[in-house]
Amino acid sequence: MQQFDYNEMLETIIAKDERYPREAYHFVREGLDFTQNKMSRMSGTKGPRHVTGRELTDGLRQYALEAYGPMARLLLSEWGISKTEDFGEIVFNMVEHELLAKTDEDTRDDFSGGYDFEDAFRKPFLPLDPAASLADSAKRNITPVADSDNDRSGQPSEPEASDKQ
Repeated sequence: MQQFDYNEMLETIIAKDERYPREAYHFVREGLDFTQNKMSRMSGTKGPRHVTGRELTDGLRQYALEAYGPMARLLLSEWGISKTEDFGEIVFNMVEHELLAKTDEDTRDDFSGGYDFEDAFRKPFLPLDPAASLADSAKRNITPVADSDNDRSGQPSEPEASDKQ
């Protein structure tokens, strides 16, 4: 079996297809590992298993949100990734250079028509809708405790006189 240098193969891929930088390929590789490990834990199996394009796009979304938080969308954009089809292009570039494997059923179309990046990477970090927040408060029906100090100014209040000594 012929030895290969992963970084050397990436250089070959990038020279052939300049749409995505090295970081995009590293992200997809790390996201694949993340997805395989997560799916193995969920199924109770040991070791990585094959994941479909749909499973991988969802895993890449989860990985990006966990690893990069609110910066995920910006970083993916910097790396030329703006739709799930870009994940497919990166995966199949790696498959064509034998950095990843595929089954006969796997195609680029598996990555088509996935989630909207705005919804997937920006919305989880937006403030709650004020109307929804008011509705939530109304549902909880929060009322002050009887005989509690209704002054919510944060200023100390004068103690009330007591008949007890």
